[in-house]
Amino acid sequence: MDVIKVSANSRTSAVAGAIAGVIREHKHAEVQAIGAGAVNQSIKAMVLAKNYLHSEGVDIVCSPEFVEIEIEGKVRTAIKLTVDPR
Repeated sequence: MDVIKVSANSRTSAVAGAIAGVIREHKHAEVQAIGAGAVNQSIKAMVLAKNYLHSEGVDIVCSPEFVEIEIEGKVRTAIKLTVDPR
């Protein structure tokens, strides 16, 4: 399963659909964002995904954490949201 990577320019509805789809298929999703704008889009997408799945009787929770990732030889700090059904 791939990590759902979110940027400040990501469409929240598209990210929400991806989160909901991965939860339906794998029962676990990971969302990664670097920067305030990307984190903002991630959280808004999480709310939309929660609403999408709630109508199907699935309740999700997310656990945030800091992770360090390497991009083009530089270490960056990202926010990782681990999403699971409740």
